[in-house]
Amino acid sequence: MGKIRVLVVDDHPFFRSGLAQWLNQQERVICCGEAGSVVEARRAVAELQPDVVLMDLRLGDGEGLELIRELAPQQPQLRIVALSQFDENNYAHRALQAGARGYLMKSEATETVLAAIHTVMQGRIHLSPRMAANLLQNIFPDPVSPTVDLAKLSDRELQVFQLLGAGLSTLEIGKRLKISPKTVETYRQHLKEKLGAADGSALLRVATVWVESGRLEPDPPAPRPRRSR
Repeated sequence: MGKIRVLVVDDHPFFRSGLAQWLNQQERVICCGEAGSVVEARRAVAELQPDVVLMDLRLGDGEGLELIRELAPQQPQLRIVALSQFDENNYAHRALQAGARGYLMKSEATETVLAAIHTVMQGRIHLSPRMAANLLQNIFPDPVSPTVDLAKLSDRELQVFQLLGAGLSTLEIGKRLKISPKTVETYRQHLKEKLGAADGSALLRVATVWVESGRLEPDPPAPRPRRSR
């Protein structure tokens, strides 16, 4: 059997080239190409016909999730593994729903990347044990749990939430996602309702904490004014 042909899609040249060099040192895989954008990835998939694509979820000219959703039905034989810095708790199930066959955090060891490639080539799905358990929890949630959960957000709502936490304004988010400011405000309203934020300031605090620390914490209720005696 020939080597497994892997395409690396990531908009960080240093990370992309380092991963490509490491893949070329392995016995059973070879990096057949690299891409740093959605446009380059589309062209590379069509021209190089890789077996596996290691796909970052945040690309300079678009979103990896949307590209996965586009490529999966067009190339049913293609195995896509999302490789991202985004927390698997919030993004793994979205990548699988889009058509990926696995999810990897960039912080994981390189040996895990190799294991994921072989797993998806065998027709199976690659997830960390912790993520597999969390996905079952999402399918069968505890109805009385007070935990704030991003799984209830749509993909677009999560994008808006992440950009809010990164400090972008409504106008900037609209330009980034190619939607109107009015639509952004609609998503903000949905986010407040789903995450239990009292107002826009509370939503912004929750989003900022999540982006900066990875923790999703409900915004504490404002203290009730003390009654004068």
